[in-house]
Amino acid sequence: MSVSQRVVIAVFPGVDLLDVTGPAEVFAMANREPAARTRYKVILAGPDGEPVRTSAGVRICTDLTFAEVGAAVDTLLVPGALDAQGVPVIDPELVGWIAETAPHARRVASVCVGAHLLAAAGLLTGRTATTHWATADLLAADHPDVTVDPDPIYVRSGNVWTGAGISACMDLALALVAEDHGEAVALSVARQLVMYLKRQGGQSQFSVPLWQASAERRDIDELRAWITANLTEDLSAAALARRMSLSERHFNRVFRQETGATPAGYVEAARVEAARRLLESTDDPLDRVGAACGLRSVETLHRAFRRRLGTTPAAYRRRFRTAV
Repeated sequence: MSVSQRVVIAVFPGVDLLDVTGPAEVFAMANREPAARTRYKVILAGPDGEPVRTSAGVRICTDLTFAEVGAAVDTLLVPGALDAQGVPVIDPELVGWIAETAPHARRVASVCVGAHLLAAAGLLTGRTATTHWATADLLAADHPDVTVDPDPIYVRSGNVWTGAGISACMDLALALVAEDHGEAVALSVARQLVMYLKRQGGQSQFSVPLWQASAERRDIDELRAWITANLTEDLSAAALARRMSLSERHFNRVFRQETGATPAGYVEAARVEAARRLLESTDDPLDRVGAACGLRSVETLHRAFRRRLGTTPAAYRRRFRTAV
């Protein structure tokens, strides 16, 4: 294999350690694969050539300064950092270097809150992007010209990739390896790293119970718990409103105000979440999976998966099935 893919990872004070080392390890493992077409050369670039203290307190050494990187960049990877208040760090000099370097790179990728740096550099304008769910609203507010989707593990928009939080950096790196060397090499790397296979970009960052924060009204929280435990019941807005002893119109307004979702949207998300677990852990046929989750036909199951995850139930099972 020839050395032809120069991966430059930006490091700077406070950078998340896993954002740097996770992708670097994936690329290193890919270099060991006989079927890989080329090798990756990972270069850590920093502000001044001095060791950089990461968010974990571990210091890492850099190979080059930002000024020394030049135009020979295949993949530019930008991790993120948070300040003491949990706000993404936006350093103007780093943003300027990213803006100057990105046009020379074949592709650009951000990890976690590194998406805020790409947005500040103008690289996400007119694109769809993701970031850690905790800062997605801030990214959308600061950059209304970016379509922010807080749910996927990673998003590709042209030659710009954005990844979700923390461990999703590994999934993003595996997706880059798959683009370069094919799915077989990426899956082999995932097995070597003892990862949960290779999650698709459309797989949610987390499940329904996590993305729905507690409501201020206890009765709405209790209803949500009841929905999760009774997915095969009639969960139409009218039926749920009757259960709450509210008019349907008032119930719809209260539920959306408390949860940020319509009753129908919440119910479908909960049913898809349950179907995902069955597809991952059983060999039940699709009609049985759908029936067990209240998605009463295979066609309804397909439509819900397409709408929520951008894939089919069968494709999801092939990716994420675990041994019984």
